[in-house]
Amino acid sequence: MIPDPRHLKTIEQRLLWLSHWMIHHANHIRPKVDGIKVGGHQASSASMVSIMTALYFSALRPEDRVAVKPHASPVFHAIQYLMGNQTREKMEAFRGWGGVQSYPSRTKDVDDVDFSTGSVGLGVAITSFAALVQDYVAAKDWGADLPLGRMVALMGDAELDEGNVYEALQEGWKNDLRNCWWIIDYNRQSLDGIVREGLFERVEKIFDAFGWDVVRVKYGAIQRAAFEEPGGAALRDWIDRCPNAEYSALTYMGGAVWRQRLMDDLGDQGELTALIDRRSDAELAALMENLGGNCVQTMAETFAAIDHDRPTCFLAYTIKGWGTPIAGHKDNHGGLMTKAQMADWQRHMGVPEGQEWEPFAGVPDVAALQGFLDRVPFFARGRRRFADARLPAPAIAIATDREISTQAAFGKILDDLAKGDSALAARIVTTSPDVTGTTSLGPWVNRRKLFARTSQKDAFIEHRIPSTAKWEFTPRGQHIELGIAEMNLFLLLGAAGLSHSLFGKRLIPIGTVYDPFVHRGLDALNYACYQDARFIIVGTPSGVTLAPEGGAHQSIGTPLTGMAQDGLASFEPAFADELAVILEWAFDYLQRDGEGDPDERTWLRDETGGSVYLRLTTKPLEQPGKRHDDAFRQGAIDGAYWLRPPGPNCEVVIAYQGAVADEAIAAAGMIAGARRDIGVLAVTSADRLNAGWTAAQRERARGNRAALSHAERLFAPLPRHCSLVTVLDGHPATLGWLGAVAGHRTIAHGVEHFGQTGTIGDLYRHFRIDRDALVASVNGLTSGPRSG
Repeated sequence: MIPDPRHLKTIEQRLLWLSHWMIHHANHIRPKVDGIKVGGHQASSASMVSIMTALYFSALRPEDRVAVKPHASPVFHAIQYLMGNQTREKMEAFRGWGGVQSYPSRTKDVDDVDFSTGSVGLGVAITSFAALVQDYVAAKDWGADLPLGRMVALMGDAELDEGNVYEALQEGWKNDLRNCWWIIDYNRQSLDGIVREGLFERVEKIFDAFGWDVVRVKYGAIQRAAFEEPGGAALRDWIDRCPNAEYSALTYMGGAVWRQRLMDDLGDQGELTALIDRRSDAELAALMENLGGNCVQTMAETFAAIDHDRPTCFLAYTIKGWGTPIAGHKDNHGGLMTKAQMADWQRHMGVPEGQEWEPFAGVPDVAALQGFLDRVPFFARGRRRFADARLPAPAIAIATDREISTQAAFGKILDDLAKGDSALAARIVTTSPDVTGTTSLGPWVNRRKLFARTSQKDAFIEHRIPSTAKWEFTPRGQHIELGIAEMNLFLLLGAAGLSHSLFGKRLIPIGTVYDPFVHRGLDALNYACYQDARFIIVGTPSGVTLAPEGGAHQSIGTPLTGMAQDGLASFEPAFADELAVILEWAFDYLQRDGEGDPDERTWLRDETGGSVYLRLTTKPLEQPGKRHDDAFRQGAIDGAYWLRPPGPNCEVVIAYQGAVADEAIAAAGMIAGARRDIGVLAVTSADRLNAGWTAAQRERARGNRAALSHAERLFAPLPRHCSLVTVLDGHPATLGWLGAVAGHRTIAHGVEHFGQTGTIGDLYRHFRIDRDALVASVNGLTSGPRSG
């Protein structure tokens, strides 16, 4: 049932004012410390205000989730302020320290943000994957009580330029998407100009091709009523033929110019002329600007008419800057009303001076409006952030009596989990962009099946054709098949990694991808981490160690990405037992949600938890045998441990990370006779080592002289004259900083250029990450203490 249109109109005008006043206050009233424009996108907010009013105050229910168009964040914050979920103090500090964020943020805003937005297109696409995750959860015995909601994206038409939107459309079609709405603010203006003519028709065809219903919302109630008058059909025909740029320009110039243009184009047409003449300039402007997306009544009726769960795209025609003095101007994307314009507009909006921040300023019947707000369904249950119990991580063990690669060990560990019946294994959901088998997920999938809402049999099994892949689709399945787009991988991991908060049902998402192609999805990876989604991403195989594949499939910079990405703990284990220890820790780390106070033992913020990145390889290594000591286990988690502890007169330490372990160990053996007390440092996480070290330095700068990091304790016994030689199959800067911890001279080996094809030995020699190159670097060092 549609609410009283009068209440919706009042709310629309209140939101229009509050959103624009917040932006104006930040730019023209609040003191400017930096002397630069604060911004805030008044015009982009205005074009969305009717859509958002109808959505939040009429269409939505508590189980629905919304990704708000980034540039409409002021309207979202105004909604929350009107409902008492946001403070005036934070509104006054919009885009300032401690204020509401420029773009809606799950982790930085106090109001009820469902999905962070800001990187254009990603907030749109994640809603389709959230709908898929919702179906996944609801299909399981432990999620059958989940009420199904709609996953809604509010988007600008310029976001349709983003390729990831179309990748998501294809994936949604493959996975029988439902309960997803995308609402396009079709204002036909972007930052650099006017959207090209004919875009609408092409967009409609694209959505139709992928099985979406398309609802065109072009005319508002005032326009539709005018079209019913004598001469109305001719007016409608003129509107349909008017180019986007012309319509925008005429809107900006107002009613008198509208009148002149219509008469110039149409001449004296009797009934149509009378239709125009019956309206004042202001009334004529209101008629021409009453597009469907700017009519709250039309939008509420349109939303209410949807009685199915098919994915639906609403193409809502709007005026950018609607209802304000800058409506239609081609520069209004980043434009702001002047102080004079705002003063005139304030009088027009009926807001008394001194009441600019009052939620109900100028409202004639506050009690009636408040009574309506108290009954709005979407807000009826309060804040919609959920939680779920932490799942105990089962003990993970793996045989170390044979050569094995970390990628193979990962597959074996998951297969062992699949054989068991732990609560954690039941919540694991795996996914991969068309590389499921080649990243060692095959055994897990064979046991735990693939997910689909309706069962689909494997034709190869039906026809008894031998295959190692037993790919049966079933609602019970725990693997989601994806196409080859890495952006979709990280968007799905992001959505699944928020399941505990969005749906109150915890998932343990694990995604695998060829390591070099982590960089193909970096925007979506960063987006997932920004909203604190929890998942494990396995990049494998990695480095030039993937020798015959050549440079296109050999990663170089991913270890640095792992170090730089906030919210992501990065590891590169060399041995299977290290991987087992790290995975056991990671399953718990994903579920932590503490205060973030640093652990004084490492100065890492481990209480907050986060996601985990594992960089693995296909190169089998001889394993070091069974190791159960606490120093090894804790060191593997903290980032490093002494594989060969240095003696008191140590001259050289070889520090390695990942698959080159055998080269480092061999080099240490080759120089042991010529160098005293050599040490070998096994680095499992340059990321965590570096993070703890820099955090400890900050703590000492704050006055805590006792702060000491794990890296500093590891290097404390080393003599001043000791040198470090570091090596990994990745960029040398990953470990090159280690010498700065205690002031030791360092030679960093690694890969800086695109790889070649060849054997592992060929490439290790070419890039000087083999044992002979390490020995040569050690021999090139000047022996004895450093002078100067």
